[in-house]
Amino acid sequence: MSFHLDDLALFARVSALGTLSAAARERNIPVSQVTRALNRLEAACGARLMHRTTHGLSLTDEGDTLLQHGSLMLDTSEVLKADLRGRQNEPSGWVRVGVSASVAESLIALSLPALYEKYPRLHIEVLADDRLADMARDGIDIAIRTAAVHSETLVARQIGSASRTLYASPSYLAKNGTPQHPDELAQHHMIGNSRAISMNLWERQDAKSGLQIKGQTLTDNSAVLLSMVRHGVGIARLLDIVASPLVKSGELVPLLRPYFDVQEIPVYAVMLQERHRLPKIRACVEFWAEYLAGNAFAV
Repeated sequence: MSFHLDDLALFARVSALGTLSAAARERNIPVSQVTRALNRLEAACGARLMHRTTHGLSLTDEGDTLLQHGSLMLDTSEVLKADLRGRQNEPSGWVRVGVSASVAESLIALSLPALYEKYPRLHIEVLADDRLADMARDGIDIAIRTAAVHSETLVARQIGSASRTLYASPSYLAKNGTPQHPDELAQHHMIGNSRAISMNLWERQDAKSGLQIKGQTLTDNSAVLLSMVRHGVGIARLLDIVASPLVKSGELVPLLRPYFDVQEIPVYAVMLQERHRLPKIRACVEFWAEYLAGNAFAV
């Protein structure tokens, strides 16, 4: 079995983008060139790699196997080139980042201009989803998480820390009043998390047990949660790195900080064991660590 690494790279991008035309536009080449690359791979493998329908593309079992092994080959090739060149060349290529929707909007999006200024040959694809994705299956290079990681296949590097605080909008407080004590929250409209139920237990600093929020409104999406708070739906607990810019602009007001635990939790960049040495991935992780360290998110 013999095939070119460039054909593998095209196959991987077609799989990620979902269409031949999208991969062709990305490289500024004719669609026919992408088709020929896939045909060469299928001939070399002796199997069909993709189902092609009017609704798009999907991998066959053989295609899924090739993608997994081919990704390792491409990564090894990139590490080898970096080692041979003494790592003097500028990091380049696509990096897929998995991150919650709210952190993607308030942190990653804000940092990208500076990242591109430093590394103009990098390309970032942001997969904004609150669910903990399967990094190998979904082709994610870096996952930004606050949860601890326990896996021999993953490498986690702490790039910062975060805390959570209760917030409401000025319009909500003008209409419903500003609570001065946690006991008053029972009279307010609370917004909870329908996916991560543990996020609805708000630890008290002045009590042995926390405040369990049932929520008059629930959502499984952190960006939607943030939008609800901004638009005056109710009170919710948000990451300070997400809410801090909105506090400065007057869109959000922090509440009851002396009463609730605001202990900082670590923020990790999580990578697959076989990919964390790639120059493009190391460059992104180091940049975001510096970015978090250099930007004050205190409320």
